[in-house]
Amino acid sequence: MAARNLHGHVVQMLGQRIISGELKQGEVLPPEATMADDMEVSRTSLREAMKVLSAKGLIEARPKVGTRVRDARFWNQLDADVLAWRCSSMPTADFVQKLSEMREIIEPAAAASAARHRTASQLKRMQVAFEGMEAAPDPEAWTSADLDFHEAILAATGNELLISLFSVIETALSSYFTLSARTTANFKYSLPQHRAVLVAIRDKHPDTAHKAMLKVIADTRENLSNKRRGKS
Repeated sequence: MAARNLHGHVVQMLGQRIISGELKQGEVLPPEATMADDMEVSRTSLREAMKVLSAKGLIEARPKVGTRVRDARFWNQLDADVLAWRCSSMPTADFVQKLSEMREIIEPAAAASAARHRTASQLKRMQVAFEGMEAAPDPEAWTSADLDFHEAILAATGNELLISLFSVIETALSSYFTLSARTTANFKYSLPQHRAVLVAIRDKHPDTAHKAMLKVIADTRENLSNKRRGKS
């Protein structure tokens, strides 16, 4: 395995162990030589991996103490890898709740902004994504089209910060949408709500778009909550 791929493998392995709690917050990691031997990697590869994990806020090195796992409040929670590791070790009710709250803050406002600023080509992109949701033969295809739909809305805001945010949260949203689609007998259950968002943006009605997107998020949250309670 090439050196770059090797240290990337170490980053993935240690990052997942930290996020999952296998390596506990505050825990001091074994000495470098011990870890390198246990993981069968060079100390150079291990050091490179530790630099990456440190940049993500997961670990820190202290004189006379060693390298320890940092408290979760210091983790870069919007880092793409950190989100991916959380998704792979969860989703828990807590994570679903927090992601729902983040969506409620961002996406309704984005839908309203898209209704004000969207261009004809941006609207077309939303329509194509919606048609993909309508035609989806399985939850995987639905999730892909659903992601395209929400990304198209953020793009239609014309706000570069919101547009770049999607690339950060895409992994989390993908897991969220997949989970929702697989926890219902009809994975297209939210199609009417998505249609309402599309129509409001098409007709340039910001307030209606805002309310419609809130409904999309609320329905998904309710679906996941019902599943966790054992309801159909």
